[in-house]
Amino acid sequence: MCLGIPVQVLECGAHFARCVGRNGEVRIDLSLVGAQPVGSWLLCFLDAAREVIDAERAASINAALNALAAVQSGETDLSAFFADLDREPQLPEFLRTQTS
Repeated sequence: MCLGIPVQVLECGAHFARCVGRNGEVRIDLSLVGAQPVGSWLLCFLDAAREVIDAERAASINAALNALAAVQSGETDLSAFFADLDREPQLPEFLRTQTS
């Protein structure tokens, strides 16, 4: 299984960037996203950036990865990792108009 890992750009060259993420510093291939400014967040698979993301999305992906690690270590209460699940589910706007 291949998981996307968010990393933040520390230094960027034409084809590779030095980034930091949950596993420390890594060298990331930028072939699919191009050069990015320092501070940008990238979603990476196998040390290659596939998507430029914002800090909020990086945080939510890291929370999900933390939950996965917690499950692997035997934890069963995952509410701390998914704060948005402690709410009543809402229909998307386009479906709300169809059910009224």
